[in-house]
Amino acid sequence: MKNTLTLVATILFTCTLFSQNFQGKATYKSKRKLDIKVDSTQVNSEMHSQMMEMLKKQFEKTYVLAFSKEESIYKEEEKLGAPQRPSGMEMVMINTGGSDILYKNTKENRYTNKNDVFGKVFLIKDNLEKLDWKLGSKTKNIGEYTCYQATLKREVEDIESRISFNTNHEQDENTTPKMKEITITAWYTPEIPVSNGPGNYHGLPGLILEVNDGTETVICSKIVINSKDKSILKEPLKGKIVTQEKFETIMEKKMREMQDRYRGNSRDGGNIEMIIGG
Repeated sequence: MKNTLTLVATILFTCTLFSQNFQGKATYKSKRKLDIKVDSTQVNSEMHSQMMEMLKKQFEKTYVLAFSKEESIYKEEEKLGAPQRPSGMEMVMINTGGSDILYKNTKENRYTNKNDVFGKVFLIKDNLEKLDWKLGSKTKNIGEYTCYQATLKREVEDIESRISFNTNHEQDENTTPKMKEITITAWYTPEIPVSNGPGNYHGLPGLILEVNDGTETVICSKIVINSKDKSILKEPLKGKIVTQEKFETIMEKKMREMQDRYRGNSRDGGNIEMIIGG
């Protein structure tokens, strides 16, 4: 009860401090936990270690969320170079999620996701998903901000089940992705009263500074409020406009075409096929 009253008081106080035109920038870093089992007769321990190190680096990313009271732009910082693939192994990295630029408008309950895939730019326009957060009483500090816990249950595709080691270029086309229920834990601060956060996360009474889905952790490492360098929160405009459902259908078709083409052209020997969900 005490934590609840403190939270309400904090929200009321901070809302009076932030005007409608305030802006901020939050920098996030992501890490993913991977535990991929492979056949030791096909992949030796050294190659397996190299593969895991490459995948670890692939999932270590830095993002910047530029936000105002009702709008935000979320995008990945550019990397200097791609991770080196293990010697003697061919790898196909297929990204089925994520975005180049993600624009969210929490007031209008919608988003625009600019995504450049397979040489074509898409603008995925749709409504923001209603997230059924359960507010908890636990608190912790992230930097100088007091954060409160919230949890969310969701059924998602098991990404690790889509990582396959293939030596004969054959695959059962009827294989369906494995699904699993996960609990997402977020830590938000009402000291920054915007209903926003990294990626597609939103809907809490304060900026989300950390989120963990059991496999991936995204945590804020830096926040700047009302700096002189104001961000221009412009919604992406160029690209083929599709809904989220239509985009997923297109991606599934393109991925199958790419996999078939790669198997037909690849030389004999092992290869790793990676299908990365966002």
